[in-house]
Amino acid sequence: MVSGEFSCRIASLLEIPGLMSVTRGTKVTYMEKTQVYLHKEELEALRKAAARSGRSVADLVRDAIRKVVLKPQAAGPVAIWNGEPRRTSVEHDTVHDEP
Repeated sequence: MVSGEFSCRIASLLEIPGLMSVTRGTKVTYMEKTQVYLHKEELEALRKAAARSGRSVADLVRDAIRKVVLKPQAAGPVAIWNGEPRRTSVEHDTVHDEP
């Protein structure tokens, strides 16, 4: 059985109106359909990026939303330091200048 046929069978078995599903192997992911208005040059660039990457336009849009809108906020310290800083981050390479 082809995975596309599998997803259609699952959606028809559940008999939920408007249900859309995407399968990857045997995993079924439910999504809601939406529309996005883009300028012509934005859509062209998106289509070219999709063609280059071998991915769909929708997959690129979902990935961008996850990375930009849904990205987790950084929490806590970036690094652990237990002493007084001796130089700024701009001067971090000066450590190699000392004998």
